[in-house]
Amino acid sequence: MPLLKQQQSAALLVLEDGSVYRGYAFAGCGEAMGEVVFNTGMTGYQEIITDPSYKGQLVTMTYPLIGNYGINPDDMESGDIYLEGFIVREYQPFPSNWRNRQSLKSFLEEHHKIGIEGIDTRALTRRIRQEGAMRGILSTETDDTDLLLERVRAYPGLVGRDLVKEVTCKQPYLWKDGAPQPVGKGKGQSQEGRLRVVVLDCGVKYNILRNLENCGCDVFVLPATASEGEILSYKPDGVLLSNGPGDPAALPYIVEVVRRMLGKVPLFGICLGHQILGQALGGRTEKLKFGHHGINQPVKNRQTGRIEITSQNHGFVVLPESLPQDLEKTYNNLNDNTSEGISIPALDAFSVQYHPEAAPGPHDVTYLFEKFVRFMRKTP
Repeated sequence: MPLLKQQQSAALLVLEDGSVYRGYAFAGCGEAMGEVVFNTGMTGYQEIITDPSYKGQLVTMTYPLIGNYGINPDDMESGDIYLEGFIVREYQPFPSNWRNRQSLKSFLEEHHKIGIEGIDTRALTRRIRQEGAMRGILSTETDDTDLLLERVRAYPGLVGRDLVKEVTCKQPYLWKDGAPQPVGKGKGQSQEGRLRVVVLDCGVKYNILRNLENCGCDVFVLPATASEGEILSYKPDGVLLSNGPGDPAALPYIVEVVRRMLGKVPLFGICLGHQILGQALGGRTEKLKFGHHGINQPVKNRQTGRIEITSQNHGFVVLPESLPQDLEKTYNNLNDNTSEGISIPALDAFSVQYHPEAAPGPHDVTYLFEKFVRFMRKTP
């Protein structure tokens, strides 16, 4: 056994079906529970672990070598780490990159998260693909697999849980010059020619805010619990419904606010925001077998016929047959034909299931932020 492994604590991953995977903790110690999912991205681990949409999940990276370029302040997608634990085949303890400021190990430990390596991630991914996403538990505290199995089977999972309230901001803030700022007295003022966008923070990624600011918008971020009156008090030209974690069917308070805003202000939904808009229009959602988590998902634009490669991270989907017949179904996932977008021009509202802001991922669909600007300006 290599000396480095001898210095690490043994770690176990136990799935709810009784499967056991043995490895070593390269960061942190203790126990963590969540839904085990896999992400197929070859890069972008920092953006993944700081994405609030992963709250409640144990994330497995299918690419075998993780940590080689370290952590830097520019690739943060939130101010925290929201996943419950991180699973890799091999951790690289000696990062090399000109932007590197700290190791993945120290970053995880700074945020009190467990990282384990030495797991056969190919076998784990294969099992999730065959059986579906499962509840799991990571532990460095005990080798008693029966005890861990009992604990994980008592864990509630994601269905029916509102995790948005655990990741949304506590107070409104202004996104300016690439960072959160106090709203201050500028709430009712904008420079001439700039659009005002309210982002309903269900677990928003910073790159959504960066894209909006780069498109010439003044961006105000409000907690997901904000009322219709609070949102409209900012006199927005448009409202963006952000990504976020958990079951969209557990968010009736957000759905009702969005339903009341339909037709009053242009709306743009991303990922969970797409699912919220779909419910506000009368649709239903369901859980996917193992979800879409990666940066190479092919999507067909049904309006142009073009194939676009997208970044995705979701475990639930809107059922297109549950939506009104008169709205436009705009995108389909070419891997499983699930619905990836809707548009309601009469209400100035549209949404996509994937992530146009990427981070990580390709930039094929960043044009959607310009589309939102055109919606708000009432231009073709």
